[in-house]
Amino acid sequence: MLLVLCVDLDDDIGRKTGVETPVVGRDAVEGAAVALATADPEDSDANVLFEGIHLHDELREESSESVEVAAVTGTEGSDVVANRAVGEEIDTVLAGLTTGEDIRAIVVTDGAQDESVVPVIRSRIDIDGVRRVVVRQAEDLESMYYTIKQVLNDPETRGTILVPLGILLLIYPLAVLADVMGMPGDALGVASGLLGLYLLSRGLGLGEWLDAAVERARTGLYAGRVTIVTYVVALTLLVIGAASGFEMLTAVREGPGMLGAGETVAAVIAGSIHWLAAAGITSSLGQVTDEYLAGAFRWRYLNAPFYILAIAGVVHAVSLYVLGRVDLSYLAMMLTAGTLLGLFSTLAFAIAESRIGGGEPRVST
Repeated sequence: MLLVLCVDLDDDIGRKTGVETPVVGRDAVEGAAVALATADPEDSDANVLFEGIHLHDELREESSESVEVAAVTGTEGSDVVANRAVGEEIDTVLAGLTTGEDIRAIVVTDGAQDESVVPVIRSRIDIDGVRRVVVRQAEDLESMYYTIKQVLNDPETRGTILVPLGILLLIYPLAVLADVMGMPGDALGVASGLLGLYLLSRGLGLGEWLDAAVERARTGLYAGRVTIVTYVVALTLLVIGAASGFEMLTAVREGPGMLGAGETVAAVIAGSIHWLAAAGITSSLGQVTDEYLAGAFRWRYLNAPFYILAIAGVVHAVSLYVLGRVDLSYLAMMLTAGTLLGLFSTLAFAIAESRIGGGEPRVST
């Protein structure tokens, strides 16, 4: 006789269903399996019972020997006590099988812990094999699978994880390519530089800012906004201003004496401020033009170019004074002129807005 022996070492069957063990016979084991699955669908011992039933039916079709299925349990707590309880229930099962045939067992368990009782079983009956039930939808494996699947499907998470990993994996092919091109020391620098730029952009949120800027530029192009052109011109003027500032710094350094931090900053500002002012005036005029075309023009918007001009004049005078190229009277004159220019533009456009109007938004009908 072949005995399919389902082992539940911690007695989940008895504790959760109230079924008395040992359970012998296909129908009795099936009833215990259904009861356990109903009481706790996540308990793997239910799968052990169903596997025992499946194995029993399979062996009956394939073998000419008589086949029986039984379920034995231990007790919750100490493994030693549980093993002894399993041994006693096996003795009860064997005593109930009143055949004169030799009995061999196939043990069904759900893990290594339950398999610790195998020596106890072997001391009472010959064992032909041990079947361990592995649940396909195990929580950890299923969670890992769906986590990986979600990472690969989510563009945001995919970019966060896979892009740095891809850059790291490019180090070796870049090293091979650099070696072929005679630049063996540049591969690691290029790869680390790409990784650093990517991490920096992610940390500062530059990706979102760049996407928003591109979207605004595209909208501006289709809407015919003047600011698209003026911003490009302003950016060019900023680059020219930076170069002019460093040229001024180089010229000042060629003179006698050492430059302090204040003189260095003043030299860069003195050489670049007129270009920076031109960039600011250009971009502000473009913005004012777009506001006028959109019907949202206000006279006060014209203050921006005059404010930029006044601030640039004051900053230029201060930087030249720090460099010792103008005297105090020139600085005072420029400060006064900048203040008067700002006041005059503010008052002039406030009066124009109050008397002339033209500041109400256009409402399309």
